[in-house]
Amino acid sequence: MGEENINLEKLLNELESIVNKMERDDLNIEESLKSYEKGINLIKNAQNKLKKIEQKVEILSKDGSLKNFNDDE
Repeated sequence: MGEENINLEKLLNELESIVNKMERDDLNIEESLKSYEKGINLIKNAQNKLKKIEQKVEILSKDGSLKNFNDDE
């Protein structure tokens, strides 16, 4: 399964795991760098997923109709 198919919750859990591993300070420099790079990629992927979700979110207006979340009204 490619990273683009992983859901947002799984991305955040994986990122949290990387942070916890790095905070334990038992990684060498090379492992730390690889973990950091992977974390940055996960963050970018999560941001893209959040942006797509935001674009899909619709809100219920006072008159009962649905409109896009990002409408400038």
